[in-house]
Amino acid sequence: MDAELPTEALSCNCSICRRKGLLLSFFPISAFTLNSGQDQLSAYTFNQHKIRHQFCRVCGAQPFAYGTAPDGAAMCAVNLRCVPDVALDALQIHSYDGASV
Repeated sequence: MDAELPTEALSCNCSICRRKGLLLSFFPISAFTLNSGQDQLSAYTFNQHKIRHQFCRVCGAQPFAYGTAPDGAAMCAVNLRCVPDVALDALQIHSYDGASV
């Protein structure tokens, strides 16, 4: 994928993010380009089926998800734990209470 490396990330405690240990950064869909591997991906939805969680059919990793931002714009949530160039220790982490939504 091509995108500018973030300096902040979101840690959500909803059931799926908590279980998978996701550390997310959000991008407008226009700022996200998947360079390879599309043929190895499958999608998973749950609850209200508003977010399409993409996962690798080979290893099970969830690198990103497609959804809609609160303003209605198409967005992509990237799991920064799947981006080797991101220095996770340098990120400013924001907590989100997705379990209560």
